[in-house]
Amino acid sequence: MSERFSGNVALVAGGTGGLGRAVSLAFLQEGAQVAVTYRNQEEFDALNLAAGANGSRLAGHATDVTDEAAVNRLVGKILAGHGRLDALVNTVGGYAGGTQLWDLETGVLDQMLALNLRSGYALSRAVVPAMLKRKRGAIVNIAAKAALDHPGGAAAYAASKAAALALLDSLAADLKGSGVRVNSVLPSIIDTGANRKAMPKADFALWPKPEDIARVILFLCSDDAKVIHGAAIPVYGDS
Repeated sequence: MSERFSGNVALVAGGTGGLGRAVSLAFLQEGAQVAVTYRNQEEFDALNLAAGANGSRLAGHATDVTDEAAVNRLVGKILAGHGRLDALVNTVGGYAGGTQLWDLETGVLDQMLALNLRSGYALSRAVVPAMLKRKRGAIVNIAAKAALDHPGGAAAYAASKAAALALLDSLAADLKGSGVRVNSVLPSIIDTGANRKAMPKADFALWPKPEDIARVILFLCSDDAKVIHGAAIPVYGDS
């Protein structure tokens, strides 16, 4: 087992979901202390079970990461317990599609902006001051291929992911030379149980696997990626 994150503290927002679970387990396998946010207790229990002996370094927090006050309390708790926060990975997000713009309910736009944009906004604002004090840290936000390639029938989703990409790109410019690095990852359709259920006739072999994307994310959080800042990394698989 690699120990390249031994002694490090990572916060994985949405750390029990399809991609977040793979990221959380990968950090644990490489020696990190891992805090995850979740909304479903059963998902956290399953993650804790999958972590096995590494579960002693896993902490779960039932937190709505679109709520700035709740995020600030969470980050304060992590810093009080560990005295540091080395990596933030935001895997929180949602998808809405299949509706043309003129038929879209405004509430759907609000939901996409909350999940895909506000989550990264609240989390980044909360963690950056602590990272700046130590002059080191890594932030990785999960955007999507749709941030660049805007499909029909998914205006709210594409707009929210494009905005999230712009938000992190601007943050990277703010943090240039500070020792805190910011990057985005752009998956296509990820091979998760939920996506297979939603698209049962698709060729799942073409979709990138959560574990493969997790390896890219951990690389971006590691010292091996110290020269990568302000990037948007495509992880499309063969799709």
